[in-house]
Formats: sequence, C-alpha cells, structure tokens
Amino acid sequence: MSSVLYDAPGPRAKRRNVLLTAVFSVLLALLLWWAWQKMDEKGQLTSALWKPFIESEAWTTYLLPGLANTLKAASLAMVIALPLGAAFGTARLSDHRWVRGVTGTVVEFFRAIPVLLLMLFANEFYARSTDVSSEDRPLYAVVTGLVLYNAAVLAEVVRAGILSLPRGQTEAAYAIGLRKGQTMTSILLPQAVTAMLPAIVSQLVVIVKDTALGGVMIGFTELLNSRGTLAANYANVIPSFFVVAAMFIALNFILTSFASWLERRLRRSKRSTGAVLGVDKVDELNAAEVGGGFGAGAGGGGI
Repeated sequence: MSSVLYDAPGPRAKRRNVLLTAVFSVLLALLLWWAWQKMDEKGQLTSALWKPFIESEAWTTYLLPGLANTLKAASLAMVIALPLGAAFGTARLSDHRWVRGVTGTVVEFFRAIPVLLLMLFANEFYARSTDVSSEDRPLYAVVTGLVLYNAAVLAEVVRAGILSLPRGQTEAAYAIGLRKGQTMTSILLPQAVTAMLPAIVSQLVVIVKDTALGGVMIGFTELLNSRGTLAANYANVIPSFFVVAAMFIALNFILTSFASWLERRLRRSKRSTGAVLGVDKVDELNAAEVGGGFGAGAGGGGI
C-alpha cells in the first residue's frame, strides 16, 4: 500500500531490507559478544560484584534515595514547565506584536542555551544571591535549569500543535461569538492536546534523564550520582551502570506507557458515536432550546 509520503517496497527492496537487517543483527551480536568477553576477562561480570544488588543495603542506602531525588526533581520540573510552556506557546500566537516579540525572545534565548549551562548559572545564582542552604541548592539549580530549558521547548510544541489544527475551528468559534482567549482555552488547546501528547511525553522523558546532569556537575544526589558512591564502596562499576540503566529504562517505559494509555483514552473520548438524528429529534431539540430561552427570559423579567 502506498501513501503520499511512503511507497510500499517491491520484492527486490523487501529482499534487500531483509538482508540488511540480518547483516546488522549479526554485527550487533558480534559487538555484544566482544564487549561481554572483554568485561569477563577483566572480572567485571563475576557473581561477587552483583551480590550487593541482592542485598537490601545497596538499595536502601544508595539507589532508592537517589531514585527518590531523581523523581522529585523531575516531578517539580514537569509541574512547573508544562503550564509555563503552555503559557508561552499561546502567547506567541497573540494578536499583540509586543507580546509575540517578548515571548519569542525569551523562548529562543532559553532554547538555545544548553540545559547544563542553565543549571550551572542557577547554582551560582542561588549561592551568591539567595539564602538557599548548600544542601538544597543543587535541587533548586537542577529544577531551575530543567524548567527554563524545557518550558521553552514545550512552548514550541504547544504553538506547533495549535497551528496544526484546521483554521475552520477558529473561524467557527468566532462565528458563535467566542473571544480569542475563550477560543484558545475551550476549543484549540483541548483538541491540540492529543496531537501534542507524543512530543510532550518525549520531552518529559528528556527531563527525567537530564536530572543526571546535575549529579555530574553540581553534586545533586540523584540516581546516577548515587551509583558512583555505590560503585566506589563495592568496587562494581560495570554492574552498577547496568542496574542504573535498567532503572532509567523502566522509569521511562512506565512514563511512555502511561502516556500511550492516556492518548488512547483521549481519542476514544473524542470519538463520535456515529448516531444520526432524525428531523423530528432536531425539531424537539430546537423546541426545547426555544422553550428554555423563553423560560429564562420570563424569569429574568420577573426579577
């Protein structure tokens, strides 16, 4: 089956794709086997190095507190960045040129700066200009950097999602007397959420992963930073990387699975029942609306 963007491969193309897939799979298997052999030669895969992860101390002392800090920083950044990004995204569609100019400058500025640099700037700002304690400063800096960068990215996601809607939606809203703010909040944003959801979830996954930057550069005790302390204590660097990588994969898989479920639910809730009203039903609805209008008018006159 062909579409506008994709031509279905023919028999020769299918055979070529199967051959390339097989070659790539063999090369990948050989690479993994080579890496496994090298780690085994260095004694990095012995059972003694994996034993700490069976005991509870490694989890309660290092991994679970680090995971809690990762979730705390990521959750705070998500809660703040999502509405802030939505506000900036809708402001970039304002009818006022100065509003578009200011928000566009802010969005492009923070989107162009690496998130790690924003964290470092925030950490220095809190250290020199505020009374935030040294214990809380890394968390504040990580959340600030994540919010500034990801709010700017989400603003572009929101703007693109709204612009992707048919123009008839806006025209129909204006035709029934809605103002632009009402049209944006009641008509455009609810419809754009479903289209924007995959991109939003991708950015939320980025937020979870970018918390590790704070552990590397400013000493935030998140999951990856806690892994370093654990590896130094148990001398199991490679196994600790495997365990932490598996934890990040599981965390992001849960997030994307929830988003997929939410997207399916939103699509089902917006799906039409397909029922067709007859002329008599339409007349009954119109009569009820007219009667309700007269009743309201009479009540208003009495007051």
